[in-house]
Amino acid sequence: MRRSIAVVLLSTLALTACSSTDSSGAEKTAASCAPASGPVTLTFTSWVPDIQKVVDIWNKANPAIQVTVQTGPNGNGGTYQNFFNQLKAGNAPDLGQIEYDALPSFRVQDGLTDLAGCSDVTAAKDQFVDWTWNQVSFGEQGHVYAVPQDAGPMALFYRKDLFEKNNIKVPTTWQEYADAAVKVKAAGGYITNFSNSDINQFAGFAWQAGAHWFTNDGTNWTVDLTDPATTKVAGYWQDLIDKKLVSAVPPWTDEWNNAYNESKAWTWVSAVWGANSIATGAPKTSGKWAVAPMPQWNAGDQVAGNWGGSSTAVFKGSKHPYEAAKFALWLNTSSEALTELNKVANLYPAAKSGSALPALSEGVAFYGDQKIYDVFSTASGQVKPDFTWGPTMTQTYADASDGFKAAVSGQGTLLKALQDAQASTIQTLKSQSIPVKE
Repeated sequence: MRRSIAVVLLSTLALTACSSTDSSGAEKTAASCAPASGPVTLTFTSWVPDIQKVVDIWNKANPAIQVTVQTGPNGNGGTYQNFFNQLKAGNAPDLGQIEYDALPSFRVQDGLTDLAGCSDVTAAKDQFVDWTWNQVSFGEQGHVYAVPQDAGPMALFYRKDLFEKNNIKVPTTWQEYADAAVKVKAAGGYITNFSNSDINQFAGFAWQAGAHWFTNDGTNWTVDLTDPATTKVAGYWQDLIDKKLVSAVPPWTDEWNNAYNESKAWTWVSAVWGANSIATGAPKTSGKWAVAPMPQWNAGDQVAGNWGGSSTAVFKGSKHPYEAAKFALWLNTSSEALTELNKVANLYPAAKSGSALPALSEGVAFYGDQKIYDVFSTASGQVKPDFTWGPTMTQTYADASDGFKAAVSGQGTLLKALQDAQASTIQTLKSQSIPVKE
């Protein structure tokens, strides 16, 4: 399952329509978290496949707190807009699945319940990988706006058989990756497909390199999609594109799957959920793949990017934050829920205990019985905690995507696409009366 990336560390996120004080100037406090006096029925909207099977486990064990599932398309496919419409109309569900990069949009609109008043939630902080907790707290001490669900630490999927047959060293640095691309091309393949429409992967590359696309000083946003780290990443991939060392097949298409299934593409630097994408999209290659750490910018470094991840949030207006928080914690920390989520949807848990799930500690046949999740478990601890997402990411992604498509067709560059996306993002923030520095 594809997941958009995370949001972290807004040191004092006091934004227009997102202030830590109300209209009278009084500081806001976390929601009251007292249990209801009788039975409760909660509504929960998610697009996780077969999420009903997981909720059924809860409902069977908790007759006094029943959860009704509402399913829909992925967030940017329509569910987020539905959430905003429902919040405006005052009929939002109690709980909803929200990807990390979309959380700021809901925070800006004051659509999230601060769960810090629920002692069980605050006590659960240490149960989650540190950077995922920062994603749902925005770095605000004493506040938490959702419960982390899954994550997308990145690594290198590669065709072990083809690398060995052609005597090509598995790259450990990005320079070695570029050198390997030349050898792969000489052997009749491409080292990878560069995603020309899904900017989330590129964001994961930038995150690993130390980019900071958005910052907030407590009042104003600063947008910098062309900081030195991002410029370096853009230049790297532009060079591979210009030299025709990578293909540019649209992702998530039959053509994309076929490139891997027919051994035309030899690697994919992707998130943990990519293991299932390759297995289902390239069945002819079973047993021929392996996983290695993500290439590094400097030899000896141990830094990973992240591509994906969602949270379970309690919306403003829920009459039962205590019960909603209790369910959200169970969903994302209990071994039975995590096991079922991994089984039905291949989710990689944000909870530290998830790495001990049997399904994540065994060899995977498609990958030559390699214990691939050990690689991702290590990578999860190597993700930098200070990458921040802005409050209008859907627009930012769309604008950058248009430019990336032009760049791979020779009608521009990746850097120009990022420059244009930065300018349009600033304009969008201004149009929504969100303070921004230029």
